[in-house]
Amino acid sequence: MPRGPRIHQAERAEPQEPLLAIKRIWTYLSRSKWTIILTLFFVSIDVILRLVAPFLLGYAIDHFLIETDPIGLIRLIILLALVYLVNAFASWFQYFLMVGITQKTIYRMREDLFAKLHRLPIRFFDQAQHGDLMSRLTNDLETVSQTLNDSVIQLFSSVLSLIGTLVFMIYLSPILTLVTLTIVPFLYFGMKWITKRTRAYFRKQQQHLGDLNGYIEEIIAGQSVVKIFSKEERVISDFEEKNADLKTSGYYAQAYSGFIPKLMNGLNNISFALIAFVGGVLALNDVVTVGVIVTFTQYSRQFTRPLNNLANQFNHLLAAIAGAERVFEILDIPDEKEIVDGDHWQKIDGEIHFDHVSFAYDEDEDTIIDLSLYANPGETIAIVGPTGAGKTTIINLLCRFYDPDEGVITIDDCDITNTTRETLRKQISFVLQDPFLFNGTIKENIRYGDLNATDQDIVNAAKLANADQFISKLPNGYDTILSQEGGGISQGQKQLISIARALLADPNILILDEATSSIDTVTELKIQDALSTLMKGRTSVVIAHRLNTIQQADRIFVMKDGQVVENGTHQSLLEKKGFYYELYNGHFEDNVG
Repeated sequence: MPRGPRIHQAERAEPQEPLLAIKRIWTYLSRSKWTIILTLFFVSIDVILRLVAPFLLGYAIDHFLIETDPIGLIRLIILLALVYLVNAFASWFQYFLMVGITQKTIYRMREDLFAKLHRLPIRFFDQAQHGDLMSRLTNDLETVSQTLNDSVIQLFSSVLSLIGTLVFMIYLSPILTLVTLTIVPFLYFGMKWITKRTRAYFRKQQQHLGDLNGYIEEIIAGQSVVKIFSKEERVISDFEEKNADLKTSGYYAQAYSGFIPKLMNGLNNISFALIAFVGGVLALNDVVTVGVIVTFTQYSRQFTRPLNNLANQFNHLLAAIAGAERVFEILDIPDEKEIVDGDHWQKIDGEIHFDHVSFAYDEDEDTIIDLSLYANPGETIAIVGPTGAGKTTIINLLCRFYDPDEGVITIDDCDITNTTRETLRKQISFVLQDPFLFNGTIKENIRYGDLNATDQDIVNAAKLANADQFISKLPNGYDTILSQEGGGISQGQKQLISIARALLADPNILILDEATSSIDTVTELKIQDALSTLMKGRTSVVIAHRLNTIQQADRIFVMKDGQVVENGTHQSLLEKKGFYYELYNGHFEDNVG
């Protein structure tokens, strides 16, 4: 069998060109195309009214003030008031509509990204930094959200304003229009110089933010280990280094982008001064009227304002593109390969067979080498060996968290790669060394084994797992809310809850991975009794349990350096006086892990 595909950091999608990222964002936005069209309609009304207002003002100066027509002036003031009122309504309504479009767009993007994470192989999560993934789901998408809220309308409005303003300016005075346009070449080359540098820094800023979030998440989760080993100064130093990277990239991104409004303001002032000077000369020579100059100064502001808005929004657009690229980077990773029309197991006997299986997490070093082992239906097999022997890897392969590079794994003589992972995993339950509990009630955590279970089913499972006694004594019983770390209950009690969850799932194959390590003797007896109930009639694979569980196994497979070196019952292996005998006599629990 050829080696399975590997996902390394370097194989992730490369950052895309800005236009590609914008096009992909548009595929989400376009799902609300009718709302977008309505939004743009109100944007157009807003722009048109903003262009009409200065024209009416100049007309009033030339025809009503200079010619002293108070009635006409009052009428025009009323008209201007209506223009500004409708303009305010159009401005508010376009923003209201755009907020709805943005939230729907980010909702869909976040849903797609979260769903994508569940289609990626375990190998990806072993290599990815969890805090960085969280940053993509939160910070990066929030950056895109803010830009869509603020920039989409601004971009369209600015382009429309530029075109409309230019038309009015040419109509009023082609000479003054040319004066205004003298700033455009300076603006173009200034923007080109600035944006060439800002995009790289915005991308680094998002990357460093993801790295920092990942490090914070890791250190908070491992805070007890940090304190036990007194590494506070070390982690603070590492944090300062990552924080400094974010500060540097953020500084240059904002510093370079900050040049844009300064550049625009400087050019605006120069343009205004030129218009005032040239306009004054033209007015003295009766080429233009005073009203035209007043109107033109308003339009010159309106001409440079959209340019200023475009420049400012371009900064936000660069940040949003950097965030969107990080989201699309995950979306572009190939899904975990899954068979479409595989076998659908309803009920299995639980016969397990590893036939000459080899596997490596890293191509340079094999973890499992030509391994063969088996378990008959209803049997309990134990897998023992020193740390790094490959015991946990066997479980990863059996559950298809990874696929073998060579060899075949079968259940009831069916190759497990010929069925879907969901079908396979429905037949298997875990009881692990460190049971994972979700934020929620004890009842919800047990029900995770079977979402269709009734409250009575949950209580019955808890009783079989010897968990009902301590649960009933809690102030809120089964409705007691637990944190992710299971705060408020002991490690042994968490383990009993996980056993109840496994019982509720009613699996055909059971995997026990050091389920009684680090448990006090009294609790261990309760757990052992619960495990005996759980294992009854099921094929069980026991990883490095304490000696009393291993002694009861139907068969023990002894591993060393990725290979099975011995197998047999506890007594027969002791009589061989081989590697198992050395483990047993060398303080078994200290050597097996």
